[in-house]
Amino acid sequence: MAKELFSTEMINTGGREGKVVSPSGKSEFTIKKPGGSDSESGTNTNPEQLFAAGYASCFNGALQLMLSNDNVEFNECKTSANVSLNDYAEGDDKDLRIAVTLKSEIDSLDEAKTKEYMEKAHAFCPYSKAIDGNVDVELTV
Repeated sequence: MAKELFSTEMINTGGREGKVVSPSGKSEFTIKKPGGSDSESGTNTNPEQLFAAGYASCFNGALQLMLSNDNVEFNECKTSANVSLNDYAEGDDKDLRIAVTLKSEIDSLDEAKTKEYMEKAHAFCPYSKAIDGNVDVELTV
């Protein structure tokens, strides 16, 4: 049986035109549909941005762990996650799914070595494992 290390909760009301809030009320976000007139304002977000923030953070943490495990020195290691919402349906039906492009930069490594460590991080990252086989993920440098 798994040993739980951490658990969190967010509560949504209103779907893609609502809000999410933590049970304590300390974290709250207004949710707007992607592409809406105010979806990019400072206090609004959408599910894809929230997923991108979580995945970029988790993946970059995994990447830094892989580097540390191999005693690779670096000053800056950063990862961006581009999450797109795509319609895979043909015809009038909707078949909405997300796809992700992860892009990492490690200041002390060349492109080939960065890609090698990204592959290691991808195999370790809990987000990558959670979506394996369900979401197209591209790793780029």
